[in-house]
This record gives sequence, structure tokens and C-alpha cells, in this order.
Amino acid sequence: ESKPLVIFLCAIGSIHHRLDFLINQSRTLDIKNTRIIAIDALGNGFSSSPSNSKDQPFFQFPKFTIRDMVQSQKKLLDQLGMTHVNTIIGASMGGMQALQWAVSYPDFMDDIVALTPMSKTTAWASSMTRAARESLAPHIEMNGSYDPDTAWLAWLPIMQMLAMRTPKQCDEQFTDIAQVQDWYGQRLQWWKTMNFHPLDWIYQSIAYDAHDVSKTAPFNGNLAKALGSIKAKCLIGVPSLDLFNPVEQATYTASLIPHCTLINLNTNWGHMAASALDPSSTKTISTAIDTLTGR
Repeated sequence: ESKPLVIFLCAIGSIHHRLDFLINQSRTLDIKNTRIIAIDALGNGFSSSPSNSKDQPFFQFPKFTIRDMVQSQKKLLDQLGMTHVNTIIGASMGGMQALQWAVSYPDFMDDIVALTPMSKTTAWASSMTRAARESLAPHIEMNGSYDPDTAWLAWLPIMQMLAMRTPKQCDEQFTDIAQVQDWYGQRLQWWKTMNFHPLDWIYQSIAYDAHDVSKTAPFNGNLAKALGSIKAKCLIGVPSLDLFNPVEQATYTASLIPHCTLINLNTNWGHMAASALDPSSTKTISTAIDTLTGR
């Protein structure tokens, strides 16, 4: 019998290492007994992206959607001869892709795990990405050149703090303003090592805003019908408070999926609950994944 096959999906502005923190934390994701394929999402600088396209560079690159990401991933797995996978896992935009997978290809997987996701982007979440886009856009020349120090310094407070964390967590970690200023300086240096292009992030954020699984044919905007069509067993995980992807949307999503378990993570880490920063949530998520998959 071949080993179970798990697909890892990327969050916005992340690469194939995004879910490394879950590896070997559960029986399901024990690397000795499981095959894991981590797929870079369109627009992340590794996959087809504005920053690396030869034929349609930078602003000439066509806009794409999260559904396009999923279709491109399906074509990749087709090329690899994969006709069925056991589990598809994603956090944030990865969780949004996982939900899209379950709607677009209901027979392709047994289970999906969607952490801090949305099935339809809310006005709040799109306001957050809009603020971040507006902070980046003035710094990019038509030929794609930009100064990383000024571009990312404007973006960091919005996306790495306000969207990702909670006031309680922030104020517990940083007891005075000087500490948080130092952190921004260190964070900028770290983020620059990722070599992410601002225009790639902008394109992914446009896909983020347009996300709505009910726009998948044949559901004509009916979210209950789209989510009701999901055959896979689902696990949705949300923190107590998420200032990027509101937990209310994920909770509503879970209520519309026939076989769905919703776990509420008791954490101050907000959107970052689904990351290596929150070991307690990782433990809870990992136990829930094993229960979902029956492993």
C-alpha cells in the first residue's frame, strides 16, 4: 500500500515552507509514513509571477484568482499522475485555496484542513489588503524596480503586525515603543532576505480580494450551495480573534459544510495561530488533524 499523500498550500506572500511547522507534529504528517507535496501558489515569485515572467513581465502579467491557483495546482498533479490525494492543508490564503479545491474538485481528496480561512473574502479583509497594496504601489517603477527599504517599511506595520497579531499579544511581547521599533528594524532585514517582490504581493492580494468559492460554476453566487457540495471531511481552525480573516466568516463557512469540524484555538496570536509562533495551537491543530484523518 502506498503512503498517504498530503498537499501543502501557501499563504499570501509565502513559499513552500509555510507549513513546515506542522511536519512531524502528528501521525498524519509524520514524514516517515507520509508523502507531502508543497505547491508554490501563482504569484509568489517561485511559481509563475509578475516578477519572473519573461513574456509578460511585471505590470504586463495577467491578473489571476485563487481559483486559477487551484486549477494550476490540479494541472501539476495531473502531470505527476496523481488522481487522488488524502489530505489538502493550507493556512490563511492556503486555507482559502483548500476550500476552493474541495468545491472545484469534490472527489479529488478525502480531507481538507483550512486554518484561519475564508470561503468568501469579507469587506474587512479586503480593506486590510487594500491598505497594504496602497502602501506598496507608489514604490514600484513600471520596469519593476523598487527600493526594498522604503517599500517594505511602509507595508510591515499593516501586514506583519495589525493583520497578523492581536493587541494583547503585541502589548505582552513589547512593553514599550522602543522595543517594537527595534522589532520593525529586525523584521525588515528578515523580510528582505525573502526576496519577495512587492508587485507579486499586490497581484496575490488582488486574487485574495476576489476570492469567493460560490463564483465556481455552477453555483452562481450561492455560498450555501457551493459549500454544501463539498464531499471531503473538513477541519477548520480559527483563533479567538483574527484581525485579517474574520473568524465569523470561517465559522459561518464551517456551518455550511456537511462534514466539518470547527476548532476554536484559545490563543492571543490571532492570524498567526497557524504558524510556528504558537506551539500550543500547533499541538491542538495536529491532534485535530489526526482525528480528522483517522490516523
